[in-house]
Amino acid sequence: MKLTTKGRYAVMAMADLAGNQSFGPVSLSDISLRQNISLSYLEQLFSKLKNEKLVKSVRGPLGGYILEKNPKDIKISNIIFAVDEQVKTLNCKRESKRGCNGRTVKCITHNLWDDLEKHINDFFDKVSLNDLIKQKSTYIN
Repeated sequence: MKLTTKGRYAVMAMADLAGNQSFGPVSLSDISLRQNISLSYLEQLFSKLKNEKLVKSVRGPLGGYILEKNPKDIKISNIIFAVDEQVKTLNCKRESKRGCNGRTVKCITHNLWDDLEKHINDFFDKVSLNDLIKQKSTYIN
């Protein structure tokens, strides 16, 4: 399964932002320190999150980032998609006529991995950022 640090770090950073924005805009340097994510990497991620209208920046000495939507309206899938990430359990393309191993038929376990991918993406569509911050013990170790 392929979910790189880009997707995981984006979700971690958004959860941090959602959990701390009640005090005002949250700086990326604060998120960087709390989550142990490089500041330059966060800047790249937040540029993409901002382009997808999930966050907005606030200028000034007490500036930083705030969520552009209510955490209930931001699905984990929105965050993962915003940073150009995807959950992929297959090496082949779903709509391809060619099989996973380059032959004319799909591998014997193709449908298993395809179903798993659908379950994972459905799960990310059902969990909101609000769910994540309210149930830290369930989703965050």
